[in-house]
Amino acid sequence: MATSVAATLGASVSSNVIGIESTEPPEDDDTPSAPYVKGSLKRFSSTAFGAEVTGPFVFDDGTPLYSLQHPSRDNPAPYNRSGIGYFEGFRFSMDGRNDDFSGLSTPQTNEEKGMVRSASGEFTFLAREEDRINGSTERLGVTQTPDGWNITPDNFAGTQYGDPASNPDCNQFIPTDEEGTEGFLFTNWENSPGNVSRIPISQDEDGGWTADLENAINLANTEPMRKLGGTRINCYGDRSPWNTMISAEENYAQPRVSLTATVSDIVEKGSGKNLIGGCQFWNRPNPSGIQEAIDEYYGDESWGVQGYWALTGLEFLAYYLGAERIDQTATPVDQSAEDERNTTNPIGDVYPNPYRYGYFVDFPEPTAETPEPIKYYVMGRASWESPDIQSDKRTVYGCSDGDSKGIYKFVADEEIDGYCDPMNVAGTLYAPKVTNADAAKKNPPSDVSLEFEWLELGHAANYEVEKWISEYDDVTQVDYLDTHADTDWEDDLDTALEEADTEVVENGNRNYITNEEIVEWAEQYENEGPNGVDEELRKVPFLETRAAAKEVGATIEFNKAEGVDSVDGAQPGDYIYFAISALNDALADTLGDVRLDRVDGGVVYRAELEDDYNVSTLEPVIVGPDASDPADIADDALINVDNIYVMDDGRVLCCEDADKFGRSYSNDCLYV
Repeated sequence: MATSVAATLGASVSSNVIGIESTEPPEDDDTPSAPYVKGSLKRFSSTAFGAEVTGPFVFDDGTPLYSLQHPSRDNPAPYNRSGIGYFEGFRFSMDGRNDDFSGLSTPQTNEEKGMVRSASGEFTFLAREEDRINGSTERLGVTQTPDGWNITPDNFAGTQYGDPASNPDCNQFIPTDEEGTEGFLFTNWENSPGNVSRIPISQDEDGGWTADLENAINLANTEPMRKLGGTRINCYGDRSPWNTMISAEENYAQPRVSLTATVSDIVEKGSGKNLIGGCQFWNRPNPSGIQEAIDEYYGDESWGVQGYWALTGLEFLAYYLGAERIDQTATPVDQSAEDERNTTNPIGDVYPNPYRYGYFVDFPEPTAETPEPIKYYVMGRASWESPDIQSDKRTVYGCSDGDSKGIYKFVADEEIDGYCDPMNVAGTLYAPKVTNADAAKKNPPSDVSLEFEWLELGHAANYEVEKWISEYDDVTQVDYLDTHADTDWEDDLDTALEEADTEVVENGNRNYITNEEIVEWAEQYENEGPNGVDEELRKVPFLETRAAAKEVGATIEFNKAEGVDSVDGAQPGDYIYFAISALNDALADTLGDVRLDRVDGGVVYRAELEDDYNVSTLEPVIVGPDASDPADIADDALINVDNIYVMDDGRVLCCEDADKFGRSYSNDCLYV
């Protein structure tokens, strides 16, 4: 008989095993069959208050590890600082059964909420934020300028994306011995400038792991990474079939149109008012201040500029690239002086190119003294949460995080690691189109598998896309003012800035790919097909992936597509899993292709790999609760799934980045 989770188990029971074929919700529940689980779901760990569960990894012997990301500074030590830890004394059995631990109870006391808890084993830190590394010349997770200054608010004016070194995320272990007991742990740091650290770690005879911080390095501070332009907001990632770390840049600031709008909407209306997105203000002085400015300019007619908040940290990224300090004081910046940190004096010497961020980053020689990174520009530009590279070494699936975003596919012409030069990697970029939209309308997500086909956006080689990107390398904040304002900013900066902002709202940012170019590409695409567009327009779907996909009718409606993974070596017939942190907004409104019942708790889908590693059906296997569900339901349900990780035995680790909903606690958890 189908029953609700809470009715089956009771709230906060010590053995939280959810094994349900279907569920019947309480009478006052808004969405039938939410929550719902196909299979068995157990809580393994709850993390310290304020922290996300990120970067799950399982060593070959079954020992799990994850990152403690941005915990509350009010937690008792050592849980008041971020870090990377493993569960000492516990190993998953790796037999495909979910009975190798008893489910963990929910955290209820203040002591339990302020620490990392687990069903078995003890969370043991390997490394923590700002540990001294590399012969004490660096601090773990902290980026530096070319001349060695730590890029922190103490040293530089400007906005920042996350406290320095507070956001460790993806972890991938690259072994250097056959036993898998020695190697390098690569960790993403979700900041701007972004960072990837490499820490030598080793396992002793008793199974314990030790980090060699003396020889750890921040790859952001190496010359090869700086030459590449650095990275931005390194979020989740993957270990490639050729045994390298793949880091994903979650460039949340890339939307040029807000939510469900399209570029053609702006062109037809003759204005971006109520439609324009954050990326159009990339090179604005104090770019993340655009929302406050829009509110001031337009008053009651103001609107939310999607992604504006993720423009934070661009000034710090400019300093990372070598820009001179702007409006700096001789003493450390007063943290309370907001106007001093968020200067509008334009940076005119060195400034990041927006088209260099939002990609998958590979480290083809992970054990080299100084690894040489490569960005796969040809796989599309997005707010990538995660890639999943299939065992054919050609097919790549990626999830773009945020509201009204896409799930994308790239298929290389040849095996990716078979190219002598990674810049020669060539292939085709695709976006999804849901084909059973009518079946989905106002149905519970647990009852509807989404069927879709892939729309080809374009074909290119990595070196071609990099060449297109380089056309915008010399654009600075001064260009924003010079191009879009009539008033000389050196005479009247405030007036020039307002003129430039309102001109960009009306006609778009002329320093980068224009609205007209995107609309023209789409018209040629419709008339001549993806390979029939003019040569100068081939860049559009690779540099403006989301905007291009929207223009040709792809289903760019997923809200917070936060994870994708399959078992290492997955073959046709195996599953690949997609995590949608919140099924709402564009997936549940009256517009677009998909109009499911709203489930703010999110959904985990799985898709069966076909003979050619294609997928065409997303089957729901976990559905979170409604925001209206009470604690006796929400306490024991997966809410706002973030990273997912498929273990070698086929089980799936599900990490939370959760709102409290109706829970009796606010801690994020790790489920199996």
